[in-house]
Amino acid sequence: MGLREDALEYHSRRPAGKWEITPTKPCLTQRDLSLAYTPGVAEPCLEIQKNPEDAYKYTTKGNLVAVITNGTAVLGLGNIGALAGKPVMEGKALLFKRFADIDSIDIEVNTEDPDLFIQTVKLLEPTFGGINLEDIKAPECFYIEETLKKEMQIPVFHDDQHGTAIISGAALLNALELVNKKISEVKIVFSGAGASAIATAKFYVLLGAKRENIIMCDTKGVIYQGRTEGMNPYKQEFAAKTKARTLAEALVDADVFVGLSGPNTVTKEMLKKMAKKPIIFAMANPNPEIPYPDAKEARPDAIVATGRSDFPNQVNNVLGFPFIFRGALDVRATQINEAMKVAAAKALAALAKEDVPDSVVKAYGLESLHFGPDYLIPKPLDPRVLLWEAPAVAQAAMETGVARVKLDLNKYREQLEARLGKSREMMRIVFNKARANPKRIVLAEGEHEKMIRAAYQMVFERIAKPILLGDAQTIHARAQQLQINLNGIEVVDPRTDPRRERYAQRLYELRCRKGVALTEAYELITRPNYFAAVMVDLGDADGMIAGLGFHYPEGLRPILQIIKTCPDCKTIAGAYLVTLKNRVLLFADATVNVETDAEKLAEIAILTARLAKDFDIEPRIAMLSYSDFGSVRHARTERVRQAVEIVRRRAPELIIDGEMQADTALIPEILNGGYPFNRLKEPANVLIFPNLESGNISYKLVQCLANAEIVGPILIGTRKPAHVLQRYHEVKDIVNLAAIAVVEAQKLEEAAKGCCPE
Repeated sequence: MGLREDALEYHSRRPAGKWEITPTKPCLTQRDLSLAYTPGVAEPCLEIQKNPEDAYKYTTKGNLVAVITNGTAVLGLGNIGALAGKPVMEGKALLFKRFADIDSIDIEVNTEDPDLFIQTVKLLEPTFGGINLEDIKAPECFYIEETLKKEMQIPVFHDDQHGTAIISGAALLNALELVNKKISEVKIVFSGAGASAIATAKFYVLLGAKRENIIMCDTKGVIYQGRTEGMNPYKQEFAAKTKARTLAEALVDADVFVGLSGPNTVTKEMLKKMAKKPIIFAMANPNPEIPYPDAKEARPDAIVATGRSDFPNQVNNVLGFPFIFRGALDVRATQINEAMKVAAAKALAALAKEDVPDSVVKAYGLESLHFGPDYLIPKPLDPRVLLWEAPAVAQAAMETGVARVKLDLNKYREQLEARLGKSREMMRIVFNKARANPKRIVLAEGEHEKMIRAAYQMVFERIAKPILLGDAQTIHARAQQLQINLNGIEVVDPRTDPRRERYAQRLYELRCRKGVALTEAYELITRPNYFAAVMVDLGDADGMIAGLGFHYPEGLRPILQIIKTCPDCKTIAGAYLVTLKNRVLLFADATVNVETDAEKLAEIAILTARLAKDFDIEPRIAMLSYSDFGSVRHARTERVRQAVEIVRRRAPELIIDGEMQADTALIPEILNGGYPFNRLKEPANVLIFPNLESGNISYKLVQCLANAEIVGPILIGTRKPAHVLQRYHEVKDIVNLAAIAVVEAQKLEEAAKGCCPE
């Protein structure tokens, strides 16, 4: 099928449209009903009557935006009317939710009378925390927004004006930096004089452009001083003192072209007359003022951006409005002012210079992304945009006095991170602990791009002191290619490091009765995973991460041989943090022990409970089987039951029960309804599987079928912190395991202090 057929099928697939309303509170029992509606609902109503601000406490107002249009200027379609514009508004509501977790409702107002439209929107103020105006034709859109901003006490934002201005403004700041030009000195030419063009020109002035250096063109040519035809007060602001009368004449020696008009309005010949290293933003949608390939062919020295996703530097409004409203809503701003818009643009410009997550690169089918002429602004699917832009907007709102609540920005970023997924929320707990006392974490395979990028992230997050193992020249060269600064990162070459002799002797000492000759020890110690393990063993590093270049058993082997198990156990196991929307679980063992006996199962349960506490989870342990509390008598189920008894003897403080089936462990009606004698009382959050096969299959099924987020494998039971990666792991996985290793090292340090005499 073609795009038309695909789009129609997408929208008509049941349920029709693009969003639905989902309850956030239970409504299953009579008690629930009495709280949700009558008589209980009267209580919040009375509180809001006494204090209107309590609407933000008791209702969805603080997270609800109206997407409102009259359909007079629908992107690429023109004046198609309010009803025909509804799919676009539903799409906007979808983007609000997808990118910033903001609920929104589309409202299509069937009038072209601006005053009637204004009156309609004003009457909706009690319902919403913010108003997103959309697809309203110029010049009425200016009057509508200006009036509503004056007369309403919630943010009003016309995205067609300001969205393009903010996103292209971020791109302009970075493009000018790359071509070494100052915004106050460049000549900027606009093709288009509608809502977005005028708003963009005004915004560039806010960023530092000189109004006298801007020339704006509409369908009748240059907007110049003294022109009367086709003018209005908004165009008049940009009437230039110039002899140029056509777009072609205006573009001579121009540094920047900004296209917000229509397709094929610019030719190659026109671009050839621009200044050296021109910046060309051809942003008409869906077809730009000049095709991207033509612009690059005419001016190979140009930096080019469009509104299209199939070429570099897409100027996409979705980088703006969800996050701007997120920040504005969270401080209960009375408006979105100029400072907040500038803050949004500068945050986007700054983020583009940071290392790009693997998940973002993969989402766009690319090999890599780095700041430069083809990457001026972040990609829309980059989850970090929320964490950079919304706090910047919130901070600007607080600094300029339009915020009604004050936020601790560090805590606010953590709250935003939780919106991105439960696993990020859980890892933030670990990151905060790691940041309190960073430890030395050695990264084997330090020449690998992912390890270099992970080391940079550890320094940026202040969670660890990374050590990269590998050839120093290779590591520095790759870091330079990746535009990564190695400050704060130690580089160690196992082949030339002066500790190599001592490390080889230590390896020989540990393995000489296991068939390892001294010459073999000297050879093995040059391998990064063995060097890293000895480094940790001897205390020259506090933890290690390895495994990107090996199958899991190969990465695990040096840890088992050199670091070994902690003093109070004989078992090493692998656990996964498994997060669903409203539930966090730990699965073990899923990577190490193919078969287990009762003793091993008990140790795995105790070790996983310790890990749970690192995430501030109070463990409730279910020992899983295919039997419920003796319903099946078999050697396998008996082994699980015995493990429960061992744990109760060794760690009586732990909440543990079993053997039980998985649904019994997780569904309270089954757990407490069928087995009221159980000791969990609440659903389990630590699941111990009877063997590797069941654990491994289970976490992968949950990951694939329930879209669970997974952190791990987390190696538990080692004498010192050590973790083995899967070969497909991304940078974020390496950083997560490093943070966990730091927290483990902190606990060992505290335990050692407790054992030392005063």
